Amino acid sequence: MSVIIALAALALLMLAAYRGYSVILFAPIAALGAVLLTDPSAVAPAFTGVFMEKMVGFIKLYFPVFLLGAVFGKLIELSGFSRSIVAAAIRLLGTRQAMLVIVLVCALLTYGGVSLFVVVFAVYPFAAEMFRQSNIPKRLIPATIALGAFSFTMDALPGTPQIQNIIPSTFFNTTAWAAPWLGVIGTVFVFCAGMLFLQRQRNKAQRSGEGYGSDLRNEPETAENLKLPNPWLALSPLLAVGIMNLLFTHWIPQWYGKTHSLSLPGMAAPVTTEIAKLTAIWAVQAALLVGILMVLAFGFNAIRGKLAEGSKSAVSGALLAAMNTASEYGFGAVIASLPGFLVLADWLKSIPNPLVNEAITVTLLAGITGSASGGMSIALAAMANDFIAAAHAANIPLEVLHRVASMASGGMDTLPHNGAVITLLAVTGLTHRQAYKDIFCITLIKTLAVFVVIATFYATGIV
Repeated sequence: MSVIIALAALALLMLAAYRGYSVILFAPIAALGAVLLTDPSAVAPAFTGVFMEKMVGFIKLYFPVFLLGAVFGKLIELSGFSRSIVAAAIRLLGTRQAMLVIVLVCALLTYGGVSLFVVVFAVYPFAAEMFRQSNIPKRLIPATIALGAFSFTMDALPGTPQIQNIIPSTFFNTTAWAAPWLGVIGTVFVFCAGMLFLQRQRNKAQRSGEGYGSDLRNEPETAENLKLPNPWLALSPLLAVGIMNLLFTHWIPQWYGKTHSLSLPGMAAPVTTEIAKLTAIWAVQAALLVGILMVLAFGFNAIRGKLAEGSKSAVSGALLAAMNTASEYGFGAVIASLPGFLVLADWLKSIPNPLVNEAITVTLLAGITGSASGGMSIALAAMANDFIAAAHAANIPLEVLHRVASMASGGMDTLPHNGAVITLLAVTGLTHRQAYKDIFCITLIKTLAVFVVIATFYATGIV
């Protein structure tokens, strides 16, 4: 019964998200409904001590990233930089390659270390311009961005700095470059299968006479008569964000050391900060500030008349995206604390093959919690020692465990209630009904990829 309660809470939240209801409202309703059916006396403590604690903790860490990412994307849009780059890309590659261009831009940014949420804000203006000029349905933008940002560069490509590729290293004593050949094979599979699917959907839409669409929300606001800047100049802030993110990631630990103690005259006690836990977040924030300043410097004449209204729009978008994702984070924390979740985790331990066991466990928990990193952290914290023991018994290198865990976390995580999916749809101005079916097909491709990698390892022994 406890398992049914946990799954029912998940089903309610997924249904609410798909039907267009606010996740900010339904995440606590679904989570606390499950608590009510489990232990009515625990509802209030669970709401304050678990849901709100995790929700506020997420906002504390990540809201500045959402805010700066939204401002950066809005300035890219208002300055005409997005239209300039799209026009250059179409001249160079033609309108037939619009989807490929967006996927590659997303992949470049995420592999450079830019947060997935920032990529959504930064790339959407480019995607909207390119899809409009190429007459591709706007509803395919989320799936295209998801393929480029939420898949192979998040967890498969060796060396990716995304958190989904870093977490396994702390459990298996591996590096971000673990099992490079398997990672490359997984990358090729996801990229090729994803592009074939997107092209199929585009061709299907064209045959039915479907164009970009009309009466759409959150469309880019670049003035029609704006003189477009040089595309290399327009591209420079985007490249600067990726490069500066890497540089600040290297510089911040050198500047602050392992810990920093803040003591100001008005403080009752000093505040000690563990720098390693915040380096990635600070680096992204600093890189985005550099990008924002560059756009303001290079495109101020085009921006200044719309800066006030544009900034308000960016702040509103950032607030909505951050609150949606934070609510998901709180929901996952509550569900993970219920007995039904623990029963489910124990049942997963019975799967005999260690790699299949790990893949199913991680991707299922990522789906339940709506978080790749959250689901993987829960799974590895509970079962990493079992995975390691089984791998040693079967002569499986720990590097393979790392790659399978990482790729599995990016499998079923993008269900309708996933925070990144909700943010992506909010930023693009689309609904689950309009765009989620295509995102789900990318989800299925990502999920299948980890089993392709497992089969490849057993067939060839390649690592």
